[in-house]
Amino acid sequence: MDVRQLRHFVAVAETLHFGRAAARLGMTQPPLSQSIMALERTLGADLFTRTKRSVALTPFGARWLEPVKAVLAQLGELPEVARRLRDGEAGRLEIAFVSTADYSILPTYVRRYATAFPEVEIALTESTSDLQIAALAEGVGHAGIVIPPAGGAFPAGLSYRRLVVEPLVVAAPESWFAEGRLQQDLNRVGPDFVIRSPLIIFPRRVAPAFHDLVTGYYAAHGGVARIVQEAIQMQTIISLVSAGMGIALAPASLRHLARTGVRYLDLTGDAPQLETGIVWRRDDDTPTLSRFLEVVLDRPLNSGPEYEEGPQR
Repeated sequence: MDVRQLRHFVAVAETLHFGRAAARLGMTQPPLSQSIMALERTLGADLFTRTKRSVALTPFGARWLEPVKAVLAQLGELPEVARRLRDGEAGRLEIAFVSTADYSILPTYVRRYATAFPEVEIALTESTSDLQIAALAEGVGHAGIVIPPAGGAFPAGLSYRRLVVEPLVVAAPESWFAEGRLQQDLNRVGPDFVIRSPLIIFPRRVAPAFHDLVTGYYAAHGGVARIVQEAIQMQTIISLVSAGMGIALAPASLRHLARTGVRYLDLTGDAPQLETGIVWRRDDDTPTLSRFLEVVLDRPLNSGPEYEEGPQR
């Protein structure tokens, strides 16, 4: 059977008259009758009971009518479905992100995109920058929210755009204030406090740029980081801080992670600045990715005074 036969069946079923059905379809009656008989042979069952004076649906034909109408309705929607897929208004978008972005730029951009394109399925995966960049270079995923590697060197074929630059702050255990190791009204600390405190940090192998930014702060002030624990997720690092194991240098946006037992303190002087941006394959013309880049790049995130927008690379 083909789609034309299904339309022929529906026309006869709704008019119960081969002549009127043929006129509706813009054809003559004999080809319509032949089409219905061919369809009945294919199905192995009669669709209509015919007499010289009337045409009626058989019980089988009556039951089959609604499924056929549903199929034809879906077929009618296919051009619009194709248009939405072509224009990036439907489909799937795969975005990976570093854990720090979950508290800064990611929620805003995802909300904007989901509001503009509610029919797109968004697949979010938390991953370290190195794994994201390697995956994109291998053709996996659409885009990543990453901390760029030192020197901004990305594999050939990838494009990068800086989205936000934010200062690092100190996450300190609340228990240290109760113990008198820190003053209760303290909201800023200097390098001396940072250098003498045990440090919790990302392993360098999974976040070299972030790791070097933190340890570089120690070196710039004549100290060496005393690392007591490493963790690959920022949430875990902050949990270890709340347990009193040490301090962490974290992006200022981590203040949004209001963890009990942790207090965030600004650094005196020039604090290290952490850059976060978006990376994607330059030759990836997936419509949903193009729409996401429009949302991210053409409507810069207004992050307020804590953050600074950056240029494209």
